[in-house]
Amino acid sequence: MIAIIDYGMGNIHSVNKALELFGAKTLVTNNPKDIQSAEKAVLPGVGAFDDAVLELEKQGLINAIKEYLKSKKPLLGICLGMQLLFEESQEAFKTKGLGVLKGKVKRFEEKKVLKIPHMGWNQLKKVTRSQGHKVISQCPLLTDIPDSAYVYFCHSYYPEPKDKNVIAATTDYGL
Repeated sequence: MIAIIDYGMGNIHSVNKALELFGAKTLVTNNPKDIQSAEKAVLPGVGAFDDAVLELEKQGLINAIKEYLKSKKPLLGICLGMQLLFEESQEAFKTKGLGVLKGKVKRFEEKKVLKIPHMGWNQLKKVTRSQGHKVISQCPLLTDIPDSAYVYFCHSYYPEPKDKNVIAATTDYGL
């Protein structure tokens, strides 16, 4: 079962319907026990960083998410959900992120040649780690996605992790 973490913000319905379309058994929940018992979890998100952190705190979900992650089970952070996993965001005025991933979420710099928010199709470049001629790690979420596949983006912020080994894929949008 995949727990879709409902903290009162985000695209819960769309995420649920997309997962169900592919045959996944889902549970939309804000119950920490449901999250702990899930095989996989999704932290969706649309909204403001500060408001999202406050809602997670208010509902007692920050510790539930951190405990879930200690189990080494997969968690997919979508959009703001992924940003919340970092230590901080340039969007935030008063709150810090969950700090699960070290680093910062940064806003794209205003440049005449780049539109912000970045909206459109870009090629995804998968990151693989190798030792000699042997690939030793690749993100399992990208297994069936070919390298250089086009994916749709709609965002004004990007993550800058301290540990580059957590990067699963990149795209080029001015940097």
